[in-house]
Amino acid sequence: MSPVKRVKHAVYDLKYRFVWIPKYRKLILKEPVAQSVEEIFYGIAARYGLEIDTLEVMPDCVYLFLSAPPKHRPSRVVQIIKSISARELSVVTPR
Repeated sequence: MSPVKRVKHAVYDLKYRFVWIPKYRKLILKEPVAQSVEEIFYGIAARYGLEIDTLEVMPDCVYLFLSAPPKHRPSRVVQIIKSISARELSVVTPR
């Protein structure tokens, strides 16, 4: 059992599971890109106070299981991670 987290007016243990799949399930998340995706996701998590429990980058999808504070709704967590990672990944791997 994971420890409960506390903020000023709440006690919580929120866990979210997200799966991202590239368009047409193309195998684009191979080794050089996969390593960059992991580094970017961990950087975003540290910046926004998210705790990544499990992150698995496969050639055709990304599985993410994380804990987030109650101030971030699940749609906002997805928006944060997808927008920032897309921007940073486009700099790392230009078309």
